[in-house]
Amino acid sequence: MGKKQFKAESKKLMDMMINSIYTHKDIFLRELISNASDALDKRYYNAMAQGETGMDRADYKINLAIDKENRILAVSDNGCGMSEKELETNLGTIAKSGSLDFKSGVEKGSEVEIIGQFGVGFYSAFMVSDKVTVVSKAQGSDEAFMWQSTGVDGYTIAPCEKDEAGTVITLHIKESTEEEDYDKYLGQYTLQQIVSKYSDYIRYPIMLDMEKTELKEGTEDEYETTTEPTQLNSMVPLWRKSKSEITDEDYENFYKSKFYDYEAPLKTIHSKTEGQISYDALLFIPKHPSFDYYSKDFEKGLQLYTNGVVIMEKCKELLPDYFSFVKGLVDSADLTLNISRETLQHDHLLKVIAKNIEKKIKSELEKMLRTDREKYEEFFKAFGLQLKYGLYSDYGRNKDTLKDLILFVSSNEKKLTSLSEYVDRMPESQSTIYFATGETVDKIDLLPQSDSVKAKGYEILYCTDDVDEFAIQMLHEYNGKTFTNICAGGLDLDTEEEKETLKKENEAAKEILDFMKESIGEAVSEVRFTNKLKNHPVCLTSEGMMSLGMEKVLSAMPGAEMGMKATVVLEINRNHQVAEKIKALYETDKDKVAKYAKILYAQSCLIAGKSIENPTEYSELVCELM
Repeated sequence: MGKKQFKAESKKLMDMMINSIYTHKDIFLRELISNASDALDKRYYNAMAQGETGMDRADYKINLAIDKENRILAVSDNGCGMSEKELETNLGTIAKSGSLDFKSGVEKGSEVEIIGQFGVGFYSAFMVSDKVTVVSKAQGSDEAFMWQSTGVDGYTIAPCEKDEAGTVITLHIKESTEEEDYDKYLGQYTLQQIVSKYSDYIRYPIMLDMEKTELKEGTEDEYETTTEPTQLNSMVPLWRKSKSEITDEDYENFYKSKFYDYEAPLKTIHSKTEGQISYDALLFIPKHPSFDYYSKDFEKGLQLYTNGVVIMEKCKELLPDYFSFVKGLVDSADLTLNISRETLQHDHLLKVIAKNIEKKIKSELEKMLRTDREKYEEFFKAFGLQLKYGLYSDYGRNKDTLKDLILFVSSNEKKLTSLSEYVDRMPESQSTIYFATGETVDKIDLLPQSDSVKAKGYEILYCTDDVDEFAIQMLHEYNGKTFTNICAGGLDLDTEEEKETLKKENEAAKEILDFMKESIGEAVSEVRFTNKLKNHPVCLTSEGMMSLGMEKVLSAMPGAEMGMKATVVLEINRNHQVAEKIKALYETDKDKVAKYAKILYAQSCLIAGKSIENPTEYSELVCELM
């Protein structure tokens, strides 16, 4: 029979099928195995429909065979096979899917799981081969036919001999080039890896004659190589089994092997959802971040399967950034795939799955916080920073999702606490949640303001991560309680009487305080007396939205502008002897008051963790006054 042209006659279309649609050449084997699985499903379904009992399901197989010498890779099955007309229709017309036609005729709820949708997967074979031969015999037919093609030039169909129903696809693998290694597709271990990655859960055995080299019996140094049929796939996905059939060890082994972790997961989440969209999800929360987790190279995402076949290794749409540490997979037959089956079309069902997964992860974390505090704190030490970034990012859009999952070290026993627990412990007289920022808990404890807040019986949250204060500002309030930075101007610990007394003292000393401000210069916006310090002489207070801690974080960022400065106030303890000293000196030696002002400002900077702009001048002034 003469050569026929593809009915989709455009050479450009065929070139696209072979060279552009698929991003990874390994995909060709996934596609051929999926087609073989479809053919087996069709034969099984047809046998059930017709009441045939000749073959048991266990007899259905997919076989791979390698002939290195002739550069041949064959994929065969004993499925439904194709007639001459079906070969013409299915392989002669690009994007004609026999699987999709068959699927539309199968009753919903049937055991049959047809993977193919578009009918282009077969043509991916031309990515790695320069000649493809298909020998097929339809179920119930006495005739077999051979389809053969070298690609865009067309194809031939001719009668041939084949004993049993089914299909054999023979690929003549291309010669390797400097750019591409095609020889690997003639190696048993490469095929084993591809099957394990993409087709491990095809529910029919995928067999390959594997070479095995062993010490020859009765010898000490002679080896012999034999071949034996080896099943490459595990067939039954763990996530499709009943939870009662799965042990913790099963989950642990699956997680370690699939996600390359040396430790068991901290938490396993296994769920099955049916309804508007049906899917299985198997999620894992690791005990520790991966080595690249907090780097720009990290890629989030869950594996996406359709009927046990990997479609995407990392589907980022399934996880929000703040839960990007979660590893795992989703398997659904309801999603709409694009023509290559490597990526998804824009599908609202994917958004439904993603939203459900987000809710599930949140509820499991909340449950862990309530029922297994030790485990949750272990989780939070590993991934709490990511939750805080999530609370701050997107202009606080996710704050309601995350606010109850956040922990801070508290001055209450120096242990981690949630915002809910903090509020529950607040005395009735307390109207705000107090926090402070610093490099460490110990350094925050040394702040002059810390003593005063704790002396009033109030608890302080220690914010030691750079993102903490930004997250808290985005949160703004929790259960009606606002937040107060103890190093900000909003700290109010005085009674009305104390406020009035302080106000009068600052008004009376206005001339002295203004003089000190002018002596210090633009570094401070104001100098004033305060009641908020117990034993410390001075402190720095910030005014407005920008705090000293935020200034420090922003100024350390690449490309930071010089204008990002906090509005700073130097506060002097009105009850400290240094205040009396300044008042007395102002009447007799204003020059010395100016020097004291600079020294006190420098000291307050050191206490606040802020660098001194002119340490030489500070050192000289201290030595001079000593």
